[in-house]
Amino acid sequence: MQKKRWKIVDTTDEKAVLALADSLTISSILAKILIQRKVTNFFEAKKFFRPSIEDIHDPYLMDGMNDAALRVIDAITNNEKICVYGDYDVDGTCSASLLYMFLKELGANVEVYIPNRLDEGYGISLESIDKFKDKKVNLLISVDCGITAVEEVKYAKKFNIETIICDHHRPKEKIPEAFAVLDPIKPGCDYPFKFLSGAGVAFKLARAVADRIGRSEDVFQYLDLVALAAAADIVPLLDENRILVKQGIELINTNPRPGIKALMKLARMEPGNLSAGRIVFTLAPRINAVGRMGDAIRAVELFTAKTKDEAEKAAQILEKENLARRKIDEMTFSHAIELLNEKIDLKSDVGIVLHYDNWHAGVIGIVASRMVEKYHRPAIILTTIDGVAKGSARSIPGF
Repeated sequence: MQKKRWKIVDTTDEKAVLALADSLTISSILAKILIQRKVTNFFEAKKFFRPSIEDIHDPYLMDGMNDAALRVIDAITNNEKICVYGDYDVDGTCSASLLYMFLKELGANVEVYIPNRLDEGYGISLESIDKFKDKKVNLLISVDCGITAVEEVKYAKKFNIETIICDHHRPKEKIPEAFAVLDPIKPGCDYPFKFLSGAGVAFKLARAVADRIGRSEDVFQYLDLVALAAAADIVPLLDENRILVKQGIELINTNPRPGIKALMKLARMEPGNLSAGRIVFTLAPRINAVGRMGDAIRAVELFTAKTKDEAEKAAQILEKENLARRKIDEMTFSHAIELLNEKIDLKSDVGIVLHYDNWHAGVIGIVASRMVEKYHRPAIILTTIDGVAKGSARSIPGF
C-alpha cells in the first residue's frame, strides 16, 4: 500500500472569501470551497445551487450541428433507414435509447445496434458496416463512440452509408470524414461547455432537430437518460451537466419510465430519493453488467420498455447478470492478488501487469481499477481471446 499525501488547495484571496460569504450569508469555509470550484459571486452561486433548464446552451453552437440536424430531418422525411450505433456501457446504452425513442416518436425508420464487447470490442467495426450494408441502412448515427473510426467511416461510404458521429471522447490526429461530427472537444469546435457525456451530445442533436421542426419541448422527457449517463460516466457536474443531471434526476424521482422504475425496485430504491451518487453505486453497475457479461442491447430493451411487464422482465435480466458479474469479479480479483504476490515485487516494480488465459474479458477493467485503488500504481490486467492477449489499463493521476 502507498501512503496518501494530501494536497491542500490554498485560497489566498481572503477578501474574495469574505465578500462571497457575506453576499450569500454563509460561512467562510463554505465560501472558500465555492471559490475553489470557480464560484466567485452571488450570480454564479445562484446558478450553481439552483441550476435552471433555461440556462442550457444553444445546440447549434456545436460545430456540425446544423448539417447533422438537417440530415436527420431529411432521413425521416424520405423514410431512409437509420441505425443508431451505441456503446455497451451506461452512457452508450442511454445515448442509443434516447436517440432511438426520439426518432421513433417522429416516425423514423430506425433501429439500434450495440456491439458485443466480447466478440466485436469497442466502437464502430468493419464487420458491423457489412451488416448495415445488407440491411440497406442509409444513415448511421454513432453515439458515445465513433470519433476515432476513420477507416470505418470511409468503408461505410463505399456502400452509400452516411455517418453522423455524436461523441465526447478526445479525437486522434485525424477526424473521420463523416457527414457531420459532433464532439465538443474536437479541434475547431467553439461549443462553450466541453465536458458533456455521450448522452449529452445525443440530447443536443435531438434538441437541434426538435427546435428545427417546432417541437422543442419534446426532448426534455429524455433527460432521465442523460442524468443516468452523466452520473455513471463521472463527468464533472458543473455548468450544463449540472443542469441536465438535476432536471433528469427530478424526472426519475417524480415520474420514472417503466424500465428505470423496475430496476430501482429490484435495487430496493424508491423514486423520490435518487441522487447522482446512488446512480453511480447502485443503478450503473446493474446497467453495465449486461454489456460486461454479453449483449448490452438488453439495457436498451429496459430503457425502451413501454409496459410494466416488459420492464420487470428486462430488469430481472440486468439483476441476474449483475449478480453473476460480481461473483466473477471477486474470483478474478482474488486470483489476481495471488498472482501479484507470486510474480511482482511492489518495492521495486513501478506498475502491475498480470495475465491469465481464462479471465473473463468483461471484468478485467474492474479488476484493473481495484488494483489501482488498492496499490496506487498503474495496472494492466490481461486475458486471452482467440489466441490474442486483450487487456484493460488503469492508472493514477499524473501518469
